[in-house]
Amino acid sequence: MSTISTPGIDASSAEVPDYPMTRAAGCPFDPPPALYTLQAQAPISRVRLWDGSTPWLVTRYEDQRAVLADPRISADSTRPHYPYSGAAQMERRTLAPSFIDMDDPEHARLRRMVTAPFSIKHVEALRPAIQKIVDGLIDAMLAGPTPVNLVEAFALPVPSLVICELLGVPYADHDFFQANSKILVTRTTTAEQAQAATRRLLDYLDRLIGDKLAHPADDLLSTLAARVRAGELSRREAANTGMLLLIAGHETTANMIALGTLALLQHPDQLARLRESDDPKVVASAVEELLRYLNIVHSGRRRVALEDIEICGVTIRAGEGVIVANDIGNRDPAAFPDPDRLDIARNPRHHVAFGFGVHQCLGQPLARVELQVVYGTLYRRIPTVQLVVDLDAIPFKHDGAVYGVYELPITW
Repeated sequence: MSTISTPGIDASSAEVPDYPMTRAAGCPFDPPPALYTLQAQAPISRVRLWDGSTPWLVTRYEDQRAVLADPRISADSTRPHYPYSGAAQMERRTLAPSFIDMDDPEHARLRRMVTAPFSIKHVEALRPAIQKIVDGLIDAMLAGPTPVNLVEAFALPVPSLVICELLGVPYADHDFFQANSKILVTRTTTAEQAQAATRRLLDYLDRLIGDKLAHPADDLLSTLAARVRAGELSRREAANTGMLLLIAGHETTANMIALGTLALLQHPDQLARLRESDDPKVVASAVEELLRYLNIVHSGRRRVALEDIEICGVTIRAGEGVIVANDIGNRDPAAFPDPDRLDIARNPRHHVAFGFGVHQCLGQPLARVELQVVYGTLYRRIPTVQLVVDLDAIPFKHDGAVYGVYELPITW
């Protein structure tokens, strides 16, 4: 079978579409129209990236799960032809490689060291503390003037406070780590900007690891420091892991809080069902549906083939890049009936918003609990919440590696 067997797609021609693709005007919650076309007509096809490379794009749900579970598909970002999302990602992963960029056994060795604090049992024990944080921030909003930017006043502080407590990072430093994280998750960031932001964050985490070596506490950075002291982990590996968890621990959930609120405001029937129910199962179902519907990781999961593999009649050769487009996978009608409809009663726990296989998101139990507390509290305590601008005036993060909104002005 030829390397390129998708009809009408030639990697050397201008017919290969650029990726990422552009969303349709007025449809900020839906994947780009071109992804729907590929899913229906050429589910395994070439796309062209920022550097001119043409990796394979996988758009159907079942194919995506097969790729992400296949040991012949590597997550190792140091391999030739790894499909980086941009110069900034390439710079950051070169300077601060973490276990998400590695294959087993190294991936498993490093991941195991930080698994326990993200276990369902441990995260459930944090629920009262998360509830207290959410209620405190809502109290502050209700006591202050309106309108308010929900991103700044609530969506960003909630997961930042939680991850700081879990890691042992001073929340007083949130302006510093949020600003540098923002640089690293923006597609337009240059290699030089990414290098500088990465070094600032690594130096910061290294200093904290040093503090934990001298003065251990009951937090995850102290656990990593103990691994360093025992010779199981280098100090640089500990700083790399801490940086990954700090960035991922606040960026993704913050965007889900704000974007999820906006989606619900645009679907008042669904918002009413969520607000009027005190059933935890309804809230949990709403979280899963919003994760599926919004899929804020909208640049795909990046991989490289280690061997020739065949998927859906197409041969992907060893050494070729592969991108799994989770956003369109979560809109596959074969997996989710009427997929473009937001339905909080759907409870689609089989979605791929957190990935699939051994590299699926370590922090998903924490994200779920945070979102359950937020979605189960915010709209009941502020039942008249509403936008103060039209939808087309909202600044969306089209340039972000994680999708969301830069601002969400609300009143009540």
